[in-house]
Amino acid sequence: MSSPDRVDAHQHFWQVSRGDYGWLGNAPEILRQDFLPDQLSPLLEQAAITATVVVQAAPAVRETEFLLELADRQPFIAGVVGWVDVSAPRSLQDLERFTESSRFRGIRPMLQDIEDPRWLTKHGLPEIFGVLIEQDLSFDALVLAHQLPTVVELVDRYPEMRIVIDHAAKPAISGPPRADWLSALRDLAQSPNVLCKYSGLVTEVQGKVSRELLQPYVDSLLDVFTPQRLIWGSDWPVLTTRMSYAEWIHLSEELLRDLTHEDRQAIFGSNASGFYRLGREQWM
Repeated sequence: MSSPDRVDAHQHFWQVSRGDYGWLGNAPEILRQDFLPDQLSPLLEQAAITATVVVQAAPAVRETEFLLELADRQPFIAGVVGWVDVSAPRSLQDLERFTESSRFRGIRPMLQDIEDPRWLTKHGLPEIFGVLIEQDLSFDALVLAHQLPTVVELVDRYPEMRIVIDHAAKPAISGPPRADWLSALRDLAQSPNVLCKYSGLVTEVQGKVSRELLQPYVDSLLDVFTPQRLIWGSDWPVLTTRMSYAEWIHLSEELLRDLTHEDRQAIFGSNASGFYRLGREQWM
């Protein structure tokens, strides 16, 4: 059977009363409320998006369990990217449990919050990465631009592991793209198993969001990764601090308007389906 046509490959859910989301205390007020499938569903329908990948938003195993429970009840959730402590041997048992779910697609450590930029390669257990490779699971790299070199090191150690760079490593967008950001991305792009998410850019804009400001960054991503290795995502509901879901869809399409239909289709759907293994027989 075929894969979903249009995919939001990066969105979140949370329920404040669960107490998993300590970072919400310092977040913009608009985010300090529940965001659940019933709120996202009409936005997906309006945008003709048939499937999503929900990504962890808390460093807690119980939050991943919560997301898997939501996926069991919501047909549009095609995949779940969860969390485990990649430095803890007990996480091997957590991974084993998670893989019992047909919607579990991989893990995402919250590396952007760790001060040591080389923490992952110092403390990440080889056994964890071995399970990801053996079980054909993915690794979402939530990193900032200065942490990209440690992802390069990770790729060198585990070239078979499928990795996607979340939000293009969150470059600070206020002028032309920085040379060191581009250089690190080019190093990563040498590995065919590394992709990049075309998501989370508007929240990194310093000032007013505009197509003119974002276009050089999107063009750089297209140049480095090509349309065959870029994956679109909304980063909803974090997105709502800057614009609506519909506005991001429109802006995303405008930024890609010079591409062929086939290339746009790849970025908005087929690349995510391939990377996250989203064949319909797995998620319907």
